[in-house]
Amino acid sequence: MQDVQPAGVTGALHYATLPRAAPARVLACGADLKNAACLIDGDRVIWSAPHGNLANHDNCDALRLAVTQLVDCASGPVHAVAHDLHPDFYSSRVAQVIAARLGVPAIAVQHHHAHIAVAQAEQGIEGGVIGLALDGVGLGSDGMPWGGEILWVDAAREAQHWQRLAHLALLESPGGDNALLEPWRMAAAALHGLGRGHEIAARFGASVGLPKAQHVQGILHSKSNCPRSSSGGRWFDAAAAALGLVLRQTFEAEAAIRLEQYATAWLATRPDFDVVWDSLDLLPLMSQLFALPTADASEHYEDARGAGAALFHVALANGLAHHAIAAARSHAVQTVVLGGGCFLNQILCARLRVKLGHAGLAVVQPGSVSCCDAGIALGQAWIAACTIHPSRGVQPAKASAH
Repeated sequence: MQDVQPAGVTGALHYATLPRAAPARVLACGADLKNAACLIDGDRVIWSAPHGNLANHDNCDALRLAVTQLVDCASGPVHAVAHDLHPDFYSSRVAQVIAARLGVPAIAVQHHHAHIAVAQAEQGIEGGVIGLALDGVGLGSDGMPWGGEILWVDAAREAQHWQRLAHLALLESPGGDNALLEPWRMAAAALHGLGRGHEIAARFGASVGLPKAQHVQGILHSKSNCPRSSSGGRWFDAAAAALGLVLRQTFEAEAAIRLEQYATAWLATRPDFDVVWDSLDLLPLMSQLFALPTADASEHYEDARGAGAALFHVALANGLAHHAIAAARSHAVQTVVLGGGCFLNQILCARLRVKLGHAGLAVVQPGSVSCCDAGIALGQAWIAACTIHPSRGVQPAKASAH
């Protein structure tokens, strides 16, 4: 990948080559977190420097400069500008502005669909794929927050045709965005989902403060400010907090990272550990985690937490594999794509590769492009290019969600 630093521009451009030319020339404005923009132009991908979180004004300024810079690098007229489906993202608003200035369509692309299309574009995958898209959250085509999805996406040149086939069970996020910083809230939501909401104050009051625990117990009961989502990231948070590993996060994905660390250490001496699990509903699994001891500093306690972390990982992988295999057979495809930030988790990836490989399926992930939101602009651009191909006019989207 080549880096280029034009005079007077902050942040290098990065060039890469696709295995096949895109059907149209498209600028994509990326996600709202870990933002990076890109232009696909024939078989070239030109990337901006990473901009980070667009809640930061300097990062917003950098994005605006970068998209202008990318347009100037195009070998001809840009045919469309792609952006996330969420209309309130700053990146979406930038896309609308520049599309209007260029007189071309602004094309909204569903977040998890884009995650899967990253690998389709980068690796030139032939034929349709089943996509497993797991991350923190993204706006779904039904207006609800998604994040643990099984998708069917058509062949690369027809990648705008897709369907949501299944998803992880929905879980409330009590307090909305507060739950992103405080994983114990997600564990509380799991207790509530198990019909054990009356246990929340007693279980978490000593650690987080009794008034706060009682408040969360109350809003879950009243269903006030408790948006439901299928987010894989929030299920990882719930599991980590149920095991007492992380109740409050000091950095992004701290709970998921800690959970993986415990599972890795435990599985290192038990590599053949497995569990029969074919469901995308993790609530019954959470019941087993809550049954483990929570206040013992002994070696037995640490082993129990490792066992719980391993159980969560293996069961999640098995449930995803079961449904992906069924989806691949029903749609007559041979490839499963893993996309989204949860697939930084090495246990999850390794277990899925084994299970899906035994079923005769190829497992593909993005290579040089990030599986996280930092790489999502490539998927946005590819889908938008397929959407306007071949007539250069926007084609009706053929997507459905269940």
